[in-house]
Amino acid sequence: MNLTVDGHALYAYTGARGLVPAQRTLVFVHGAANDHSVWALQSRYFAHHGWNVLAIDLPGHGRSEGTPLPSVEAIAAWLPRLLDAAGVERAALVGHSLGALACLACAAVHPVRVTKAALLGVAAPMPVSDVLLDAAKADDHAAFELITGWSHSAPRQLGGNRVPGMWMTGAALRLMERTRPGVLYADLFACNAYAAGLAAAAQVRCPVLLLLGQRDLMAPARNSQALAEALSDARVVTLAGCGHSLMAEQPDAALDALRAFV
Repeated sequence: MNLTVDGHALYAYTGARGLVPAQRTLVFVHGAANDHSVWALQSRYFAHHGWNVLAIDLPGHGRSEGTPLPSVEAIAAWLPRLLDAAGVERAALVGHSLGALACLACAAVHPVRVTKAALLGVAAPMPVSDVLLDAAKADDHAAFELITGWSHSAPRQLGGNRVPGMWMTGAALRLMERTRPGVLYADLFACNAYAAGLAAAAQVRCPVLLLLGQRDLMAPARNSQALAEALSDARVVTLAGCGHSLMAEQPDAALDALRAFV
């Protein structure tokens, strides 16, 4: 689906289904230097099981025009404008990493628009190492390599993709290589600068799922404890042996957790 938000063309994958006014809506928000494709299994499943789906490419990412939004707060403020463009009054939000922080902030500031929030690979705060920030700022390919290594658990870096013939880390690396210069740095800077996560969590009133990876090095599960405690209605699910790229490493388990939650 092609939409226009803030004067820029926006792409949203709908699972090849049109939006049905009577159905509930799920909005999927990707992480740094990613696009809608990271939600391939999960978004398509819900689109074919009674939900409207908007798996978006954030501004400046994938097929969407514009420049990357400069902060988590800016993405959170942008999401209701996306809903307006799609003609959706209320939706459940599903976000990964940077997208999870944006969904958290949106649920805090726009409670009327958000029915539930599922946050994958999330921590608050979510600091980014200086080495990675510097590499991303210089558009150094090493930034993509660092993220790929840190985002996948050790066994998955040796193989084991659930889709025969597919290379998990190679696909993740190629996805980031397709992004425009400066996009990764803008996204990582937004993650690193966001300091209001716990305060936002205290304002959220809708049910929240924290879906975490036991071996996540980008957002370690232990760093999510304070976030879970700050939320008034939180469910925590930890995928054993999983890294930061939950949807790729354990796609079925991630889908099952989302199904049980929404």
